Amino acid sequence: MSVGARAPGVRRHAADEPTAARAPEAPGGGGALHQLLALVEAQVRAAVAARRALDPNPDDAFRGLYLSDEQVDRLLAGGWPPVAAPDAVRAKVRRRVEAVLAAERGEPGSLVHLASRFGLETLDVELLVVALAPDLDSRLERLFGYLNDDVTRRRASVGLALELCGESPMGPGRHHLGPSSPLVAGGLVFLEEPERPFLTRSLRVPDRVAAHLLGDDSPPPELADLLLPAPAPVELDAASLARAIEGGVAFVYLHERPGTAGRALAVEALRVAGLEALNVDLARLGPDADPATVASCLEREARLRGAAIVAGPLEALGERASPRERAAVRAFAELDATVVLVGRGGWDPACSWRVPLVLDAPLPSLPARLGAWQAQLGSSVAPAALEAAVAAFRLAPEQIAQASQAARWHALHADEAVGPAHVRIGALGQNSAGLERLARRVQPAVGFDDLVLPASTRRALEELVGRVRHRELVLGEWGMRPGGARGHGVTALFAGESGTGKTMSAEVVAGALGLELYTINLATVVDKYVGETEKNLEKIFAEVDGVNGVLFFDEADALFGKRSEVRDAHDRYANIEVAYLLQRIETFEGLAILATNLRANVDEAFTRRLDAVVDFPFPDEAQRLELWRRCLGASVPLEPDVDLDFLAASFELSGGNIRSIALTAAYLAAADRRPLSMADVVRAVHREYRKLGRLSVRAEFGKWYDVVASEEELEGAS
Repeated sequence: MSVGARAPGVRRHAADEPTAARAPEAPGGGGALHQLLALVEAQVRAAVAARRALDPNPDDAFRGLYLSDEQVDRLLAGGWPPVAAPDAVRAKVRRRVEAVLAAERGEPGSLVHLASRFGLETLDVELLVVALAPDLDSRLERLFGYLNDDVTRRRASVGLALELCGESPMGPGRHHLGPSSPLVAGGLVFLEEPERPFLTRSLRVPDRVAAHLLGDDSPPPELADLLLPAPAPVELDAASLARAIEGGVAFVYLHERPGTAGRALAVEALRVAGLEALNVDLARLGPDADPATVASCLEREARLRGAAIVAGPLEALGERASPRERAAVRAFAELDATVVLVGRGGWDPACSWRVPLVLDAPLPSLPARLGAWQAQLGSSVAPAALEAAVAAFRLAPEQIAQASQAARWHALHADEAVGPAHVRIGALGQNSAGLERLARRVQPAVGFDDLVLPASTRRALEELVGRVRHRELVLGEWGMRPGGARGHGVTALFAGESGTGKTMSAEVVAGALGLELYTINLATVVDKYVGETEKNLEKIFAEVDGVNGVLFFDEADALFGKRSEVRDAHDRYANIEVAYLLQRIETFEGLAILATNLRANVDEAFTRRLDAVVDFPFPDEAQRLELWRRCLGASVPLEPDVDLDFLAASFELSGGNIRSIALTAAYLAAADRRPLSMADVVRAVHREYRKLGRLSVRAEFGKWYDVVASEEELEGAS
């Protein structure tokens, strides 16, 4: 195809000219849009005819690429004449457009609804259809190039659109394409090429708006990755919030805590109020995404669908104290739509001039959560078994849905029916990975049957497990912990000498609850600089709020030690650290276990706040015998001379010491590829005594003392 007059698609031979207006193919089967598009085509035909009637050189192959003398003269004389007298065109077109829209006022027509939702006047609708025309009929794209007298500009310019609608370029009609007009501010029409004069800027209708008018409501690419499906159903009382929204509340902020159902409440309340909800996950915003642009696109999407917006978490936008992040929050808070924002922090009034209805997101009761689990899993898991598996987990409805899917995948991988073990794995999979940077994660592999403890200690551990399982009933429904400042967490102190089973018992408690154990690494917490230790601890507590796990502080007296008299700045800052922990433990929502060798070293204020104190006494002879049997288990080959009764009666050792001795003896035997003998065990006991700073005397070792003596002779000779 040659460049020039024929490029825009206007053939100047009589045989090629259409004799009547051919209506474009009806988009979506007809309707207001189709009829208005036919009106635009008629106006375009009239404009083309008027231009060609006065065109001195219709066959110029380079039209649109240069200005001839005739064109300059015409421009100086006033340019091309309008299609018709502006007043006549305006009155005629208005009547026809209004008749088309009125005919479909009661029908669910996209164009009629769009005009209502965006507050469009009749002229706005006309301009929108003109701007949209080349996207619906390719013939009009080429004709616009002819009317623009530029083969490269195939969209209607501002001036051409006003002309086709019978408006003067200097009249009030141009304000309908201004930056604050419903068309432009609502994102229905874009004015491109801002460097050009206003009248020659091209008009473009976004693809999303065109698709909506043609009956396709697929989300645009900017939002496709951010929109979430509706949360899993859970039993909630959304009537109050729905009533507020129906009464005119257009901005709500829901303050969430771990396991609360903020999104589910918002979506359900909007459903009751008769509104669709666009459920937006702000955590999926890319690092280069502009929140203001995304918010604008989201506002247009909500108005196109007649929907409301549920967006969160606000923490994904950053710290609201900074001006930049505050502006990002403002972009979502001040959208021209019904908006429900969800976040972990309190609402900062400086973020927006809009005053929100601030509510605490509800924590679904255990029966409600079990109902959500059952809705996801069906009858594959018995109710009693399901409750035992998930009672300790505080998961939001959307997390329950994801955990249920993970449980089904694990069951499929194992070629088994979905059971409590798969459900527990799925629930644990919802834990965030942030805490693993600050603590060591331990997957519990022991149970109560693996413990060798006095009956009273075991009973105290079982009661601790019961506290966690039933805390919602006791603290929530029964209200046994009044006061809004206190959390629903459980804190316990394990006190006893080293090696008496405190760490293993913490693992057993976590395993009984189906949770993971996170052992705090003091090296990542304690800092020599003032205030840094508290910051590190706050990171841990903040992360554990999003994790269904057990927080374990070993050697807790290093952090929770007694406050001392203030004699210098070091004492004052050390006391501040303890005071911070005292305050933070009050608002803790999870399970924290503190372990110490010296109970007296823990500050009395902590002791008062503890829910349980479990003492781990030194094992007696019967317990030591059981420990020896378990440490030298059935898988270890033993010589007949190994006397477990003698070992239990003669050596007063803790479980940790016995485990260490058994391991050392096993290595001694393995070095010679032979079964483990009593001499190996005695040598290992002697070496453990040296580690403990204890003397190896004949009264304890009895007939096996000669083994110790020979060991000492070898050490002396070396």
